[in-house]
Amino acid sequence: MKSKFFAEFDSFYFVGICGVSMSALAQFAVAARKKVGGSDRDLSSAGRLRALGIKVNGGGTRALADYDAVVCTDAVGRCDPELKLARALGKPVISRGKLLADVCGNFSRTVAVSGCHGKTTCTAMLASAFFAAGARFGAHIGGMAAGFGNFYLSGNDLFITEACEYKKNFMLLSPDTAVVLNTDPDHLECYSDEEELRACYAKFAMRAGTAVVPSGSGLVSLGNAVTFGGGGDFRAEEVVQERGNYSFTLVAYGKRECTVKLAVPGEHNVNNALAAAAAARAEGLGFGDICRGLCSFRGVERRMQLIGRLHGARCVADYAHHPAEIASAIKTASSFTEGRLFVIFQPHTYSRTKNLFPQFVGVLSGVQKLLIYRTFAAREYFDCEGSALTLSRAVRSSRYGDSPEDILKFVFGAKPGDTILFLGAGDIYFIARSLLEACA
Repeated sequence: MKSKFFAEFDSFYFVGICGVSMSALAQFAVAARKKVGGSDRDLSSAGRLRALGIKVNGGGTRALADYDAVVCTDAVGRCDPELKLARALGKPVISRGKLLADVCGNFSRTVAVSGCHGKTTCTAMLASAFFAAGARFGAHIGGMAAGFGNFYLSGNDLFITEACEYKKNFMLLSPDTAVVLNTDPDHLECYSDEEELRACYAKFAMRAGTAVVPSGSGLVSLGNAVTFGGGGDFRAEEVVQERGNYSFTLVAYGKRECTVKLAVPGEHNVNNALAAAAAARAEGLGFGDICRGLCSFRGVERRMQLIGRLHGARCVADYAHHPAEIASAIKTASSFTEGRLFVIFQPHTYSRTKNLFPQFVGVLSGVQKLLIYRTFAAREYFDCEGSALTLSRAVRSSRYGDSPEDILKFVFGAKPGDTILFLGAGDIYFIARSLLEACA
């Protein structure tokens, strides 16, 4: 094995193991025949991990003493009790980003997908295409994709992964094919300004043999660029929309290659599919396999996911937490809604709301029925300027809610034909699922 960490250590303890990205890495460690354990405050997916032989606890124990190395996410602070214990015991502490980069060394080639939004869907689309081709590959997916979950492994010819811009983690990767879906501003607390963020995307893209980039971006001048989108090397023609789902003719380098009928809703998924097609082709996949993979792709959990009905209204959950994603989700939901659209949005982190406040106000002000739910703080401390209440006061058409009961009051008049859209990357998804179960 080429992996430094997997060659050096026989066991790993993951702090924050139930997170989607971390649990996928834990599964790679299991596949490498390592002893694996971990802890998390949220044990919602612990059962699935325990079924794989992974020992999972709620933290606050000395369990990590039995492991060679400790892996942690960036969301875990340096003062975390388990990390303090690990250092006191002299255990090596490895960041999630460094372990992911190390995992890449187990594969002959790597495709890494970056961008403010769309990473998980594009990565899962790529996995679907290579699966259709019968390829020997591994996939590290930042969500639970239909047919794959967040982890897939059939061989070590190719590794498909997401490349996250948070704390410049994507700069740890040196992929053979780099995908940059967009360079929209996010995680600005980790960069001096938007210019530095865009510069990092460019550096990431230049490291690769092939860089798949948007046709209208400043990255098209890179010597290794393959472009996608309007006027790009890979583009969609004869685009047709039917109740939110899109079909199109895939054109590559001026040649009509195949017809793609997407089974997932949203115009944004046309661009995700084009980027996936360009990356798959760069790695040698034929257009027949690419087309079959894209057409058979069935989506990712929390990406325009139908989760049930309430008062007869369709309930849909989406991970959207950035203004551009929110706009896309609302547009998509509106395309298949016959009646009224109820939107419940939970801001994710105070810093994002504060840094992009005008953009949030702009995109939410046009929503007629809107409830802004209390902020999911994640790794951050309260900041009034970036709070959900402050945002709600700026969006005059909105209500504010901080309990599940507030949500039920807000959607009380919903009926068949309406859609209730739950937006956010925090716990709003689980709150919505609980409400549906309670009202069933």
